[in-house]
Amino acid sequence: MGGIESLMTRDFLIAALAAISAAAVVFTLGFSFLGGGGTTIKQRIKRVALEREKMRSDEMARLRGGNSGEPRTLRRVANREYVKNIVDRFDLQKLFADEKTVEQLARAGYRGQGPLNTFVFLRFVTPFGLFIFAFGYLSLTVFSDKPIYLNAIYALFIGLVGAYLPSLLLKNRIIKRQQSIKRAWPDALDLILLCVEAGMSVEHAFKRVAKEIGMQSIALAEEITLTTAELSFLEDRTRAYDNLGKRTGLDGVKSVMTALIQADRYGTSVGTALRVMAEEGREQRMMEAEKKAAALPPKLTVPLIVFFLPVLFIVIISPAIIKIIETGGFGAFGH
Repeated sequence: MGGIESLMTRDFLIAALAAISAAAVVFTLGFSFLGGGGTTIKQRIKRVALEREKMRSDEMARLRGGNSGEPRTLRRVANREYVKNIVDRFDLQKLFADEKTVEQLARAGYRGQGPLNTFVFLRFVTPFGLFIFAFGYLSLTVFSDKPIYLNAIYALFIGLVGAYLPSLLLKNRIIKRQQSIKRAWPDALDLILLCVEAGMSVEHAFKRVAKEIGMQSIALAEEITLTTAELSFLEDRTRAYDNLGKRTGLDGVKSVMTALIQADRYGTSVGTALRVMAEEGREQRMMEAEKKAAALPPKLTVPLIVFFLPVLFIVIISPAIIKIIETGGFGAFGH
C-alpha cells in the first residue's frame, strides 16, 4: 500500500506528466528530422501531381476526339484529306477566313483546323452546287419553256445567295448555343459559388459544376470542361478565364471572368467576387423575365385583331342577321 500511495502523490504525477511531454516532443522532432513528415508531404504532393496529370490527359484526349465514340474510319480520314487538299490548293483560307471566322467557329462549338477547312470548303463549293442544281431544276421543271440564258440568270442569283448560306447556318448555330449557355449560366454560377465557399479550388469547382450542369446545358458543360483543362496545363490562369469569355461571347460570362482575373491577380477573395456576380446574374435574369412579360401585350395585339375580333363580330351579329332574314327584313327594306 505504501508503494501505491507514493505513486499517487502530487510530486510523482507532475514528474510523470513532464516525462511524457518531453518524450512526445522528442519523438515529434525526431520523426520530422528523420523524414517521416517529409515523406507524407511528398506523397501528398505526388498524389496531387498525378491527379493533375490524369485530368490533363483525360481532357486532352476528349478534346482530340478520343472519347467521342465515333470510329475513325479510312473514309472519314480520306474525306478530311480531300477537303484539306482543296483548301490548300486554292488557298481558300485567305479568301473566306480570318481571325473572326475562327472565333465564330469556336463560339459555335467547332474548334481546330478541321472545322475551319470544312467551313471555307463549304463557302467555296456551295455557290457552284446550288447554281448547278437550280439551273437543272428550273430548266427541266418550272421554267422549261423559258430561254436557257434566263434560267442561267435565275440559277446564278440562287448561287450568289448560297454563298452566304454557310455563314447564316453558322450564325444560327452560334445564337442557339449562346441561348443555351445564357439560360444555364446563372445556375452554374451559383453552383461554382457553393463549391468555392465549401473549400474547393476553382479548378475542382469548375470540374464539379461541369458534371452537374450538363443536364441543363451541354454547351455550357463543354465550355467549363475545356476551361478546366486549360487551367490544368496553361501557365497563365488568366488566359483560361479570358478564353472562356471569348468562346461564349456573352457579356455576363465575360464580366464574371474579368472578376476572377482580378481576384487572381490582386489576391482578393474569389468567393466575394462570385457572390456579387451571382446576385447580379439573378437580377439580370429577373429583369429579362419582366422585359418579356412587358413585351407580351403588344405581341398579342395583331393576333387578337386578326383572329379573335372577326369571330367575335360574327358571333354577335349573326343572330341579328338570321332574325332579319327570317322576318323578311331585307325584303321590306328593298320595297
